[in-house]
Amino acid sequence: MEQFWEEQKAAIIAVVIAIVALASCLVVVPETSQAVIVRLGDPVRVVNRFRPNADFGQTGAGLVLRIPFFEQVVWVDKRVLDVDMERQQVTSLDQRRLEVDAYARFRIIDPVKMYETAGTTDRVSEQLQPILNSVLRQELGKRTFGALLTADRGMAMANIRTNLDREAREYGAQVIDVRIKRADLPDGTPLESAFARMSSARNQEATTIRAQGEKSAQIIRAQAEADASKTYAASFGKDAQFYDFYRAMQSYDATFAKGTANTQIVLSPDNEYLRQFRGK
Repeated sequence: MEQFWEEQKAAIIAVVIAIVALASCLVVVPETSQAVIVRLGDPVRVVNRFRPNADFGQTGAGLVLRIPFFEQVVWVDKRVLDVDMERQQVTSLDQRRLEVDAYARFRIIDPVKMYETAGTTDRVSEQLQPILNSVLRQELGKRTFGALLTADRGMAMANIRTNLDREAREYGAQVIDVRIKRADLPDGTPLESAFARMSSARNQEATTIRAQGEKSAQIIRAQAEADASKTYAASFGKDAQFYDFYRAMQSYDATFAKGTANTQIVLSPDNEYLRQFRGK
């Protein structure tokens, strides 16, 4: 073994050096990343560049050759990234203060420009955050508080995305979407005042509905009584004697049958009220 080492020492060392050199020349680029090859500080090419609608496996990811020591690889995330806005107060057009919490989603579409302007994706997020705050405050300040609770809110988000995307292009990024996670009134007097106004409005609406219901009930009741009177009049008009007998029986029932045990009534036998007891 020692004799073999002495005879092949130079060849083995040369093979090892060649393997190390080859390994340092090869770089594995995953599908989720873009690789900017920088030669002595200047970006010379991009591997696995983002292309819309590119099929998986056809984007250029895989093994890439580079010149050791002269070329370095700057990794740029190819996936959709998020930038969160710090919770802040925004004043609407009707001077209502809102606590707004929003976020934006973006991706790097020009890694060379990103490298030249920001350097890293984290730096891009840091640059976009104050821009998002400013654009959001300006756009929401053009709308009333009530408009933010309607479909007009979607238009506001679209305008914010467009304005933020225009600024993001300067860093090689594309803004995909902007969303508001929460939009609340600040704690304290404004929130309590809003709840009081909402409660007063709901109570007033309930009072109006009850008044309208009572009015409708009175109209329906009056119409029903009028229809009943017409029906009774038409029925009793066909036999006046029977109607007189029927009304007398109702009166007798209310007077005699439903009276208390100690009630005494003294009437003359020929009293007109007792006419139905006398018969024909």
